[in-house]
Amino acid sequence: MSLTGRLAEDMKQAMKAKDKVRLSVIRMVRTAVKNAEIDQKQELSDDEVLAVISKELKQRRDSLQAFESAGRQDLVEEAKAEIEILVEYLPTQLSEEEVKSIVQEVIREVGAASKADTGKVMSVLMPKVRGRADGKLVNQIVQQLL
Repeated sequence: MSLTGRLAEDMKQAMKAKDKVRLSVIRMVRTAVKNAEIDQKQELSDDEVLAVISKELKQRRDSLQAFESAGRQDLVEEAKAEIEILVEYLPTQLSEEEVKSIVQEVIREVGAASKADTGKVMSVLMPKVRGRADGKLVNQIVQQLL
């Protein structure tokens, strides 16, 4: 089943179960996917849908940090619940060690020697780890290893 089909089925389940948070998150994702389809004037592939979900997840994580620093505990709990739901749709996340080994492989592959080569490394690396690792973590590891 495609990811968009899974989202549609999960939305029906959330409606039947009267799970308002899950329903809200799934609707938000489906809307973001639909908007991306309208922008691109074609249906999105599963990889493109994953990119949309990753973008939404990143927004939630950024919001979570802002809510925590502002002391808004009510919004912190809501953001955490949304993050948990979004993570269910992403592939299994790579561990920090797995990311490090991929980064080292790409650095050797591109022949990167200094921080000036970060762009080269990231352009080759991100397609390999997209949806399976947080971009901030990947960037940190690249900076450490260069």
